[in-house]
Amino acid sequence: MDSILSFISANQQIIYIVILMVFVGIEVIGRVPSVLHTPLMSGANAIHGVVVIGAIIVMGKAETDNYLALTLGFFAVVLGTINVVGGFVVTDRMLEMFKKKKA
Repeated sequence: MDSILSFISANQQIIYIVILMVFVGIEVIGRVPSVLHTPLMSGANAIHGVVVIGAIIVMGKAETDNYLALTLGFFAVVLGTINVVGGFVVTDRMLEMFKKKKA
């Protein structure tokens, strides 16, 4: 318990920044009109593609006995891949709405 409290006190400013980033992100995304959804998803797909590449690099550089880094890297790869694929599916469905229907 003391190690957790010392970690929190040592990284208190970073924790505050992350919490504020979450709230700002929710506010920004919540106010995006539906017309801008497709470009926003394309940008998010690019960012999460970088996250997947970074997670693969972290897993490759991790020691073989560092199970925490390997587990977190694995979950980052899986969740990032799911997010990228889901974003492409949503973007594709949005773009299908703008195509002309065949007679």
